[in-house]
Amino acid sequence: MEVSVRAGDTLSFLSKLFNIPLKLIEDSNLNVNPNKLKAGEKLHLPGYISVPYVIKKGDTIWKIGAAKNVGADALLILNQNMDAEQLKLGETILLPERMITPLTNIKTAYDNNSLLKELSRFKEVYPFISVKPIGKSVLGNAIQEIRIGKGEKKVHMNASFHANEWITTMVLMSLVDKYVRSLTNGTLIRGMKALKLYQDVELSVVPMVNPDGVDLVLNGPPLKLREDVIAINEGSDDFTHWKANIRGIDLNNQFPANWDICQKNKLPKSPAPRDFPGESPLTEPEARAMADLAKTNSFDCLLAFHTQGEEFYWGYEGFEPQESETIAKEFERASGYEAIRYVNSHAGYKDWFIQEFKRPGFTLELGKGINPLPLSQFQQILKAAEGIFIAALNC
Repeated sequence: MEVSVRAGDTLSFLSKLFNIPLKLIEDSNLNVNPNKLKAGEKLHLPGYISVPYVIKKGDTIWKIGAAKNVGADALLILNQNMDAEQLKLGETILLPERMITPLTNIKTAYDNNSLLKELSRFKEVYPFISVKPIGKSVLGNAIQEIRIGKGEKKVHMNASFHANEWITTMVLMSLVDKYVRSLTNGTLIRGMKALKLYQDVELSVVPMVNPDGVDLVLNGPPLKLREDVIAINEGSDDFTHWKANIRGIDLNNQFPANWDICQKNKLPKSPAPRDFPGESPLTEPEARAMADLAKTNSFDCLLAFHTQGEEFYWGYEGFEPQESETIAKEFERASGYEAIRYVNSHAGYKDWFIQEFKRPGFTLELGKGINPLPLSQFQQILKAAEGIFIAALNC
């Protein structure tokens, strides 16, 4: 919500007036000097939206404020041209409304366009977060990253490496949604003070690594590539079980962690709906973007959201640090999922991260069944994932 500064207003006063943590207001307004606010300057107040209200007979500014549970001065700052003593019947004013309901849509599957619209709305309501592209897909779709928090500890999470695992994007975005709402509303999340997490942790989230693939599964092929992807799909126009990117390369088999073993062992030796690791590591722009992200950031911990199996993998070839086991036990306790140290798999993002940086990395296999998992499982999956999400920020 945007307001205009009045003479004498301070960020501290606005924090108390709207009951928003001062740190979040400061981080939502990095372009202003908090010690020299100017009358008329625009400020963003996170966690609020402004909604229109039509003046009715008998209304007063104090009556409206009491009915809507906001102070009269909060109404005055939002409606500075309003005559508080002489409200006009039928006049429309703006009311500040605290965001207490989720922004995320969990009723329909997310394609890339749905995600972009949601990210724009998140940035509008919670301007203390940053949203920026880290690279582009084969088709030129931006691969978006969200950053939340200013702490020294750096945690990265990602979803939808695999196209038909699009439900992981919905899960991760719902977790982000609950986290930022807890921040602005001052509520606990799994018994933790969200603001303490915000101050201690910088969270990096890439909610959709494979936008082209997700769009292919949900919307069908783009016209210019229709014949190519149908050929890769063995003549079928049903892409429900497609995991790869739009070129038929499995992005989670693209990383230089024993890639040659992966390439030798995988049965597809050419582009396919799943499992083909490409002709060499990091040929795909999506994989390169994710590798560059890890290389240019000193992430302390990584979580890759996948489906399915109600388990997670936490080691790789003995490169994992000792604290990985402690974290794995906490994830197991928080989610009920089984912790598995080693699996006969190579060239994954988690594998490469552990090998490259010697830091804790985890592949989460959310839910159970046949991919793509149905939305009927969403709430059950979300509950387990929430425990791991908070444990990762707190460990």
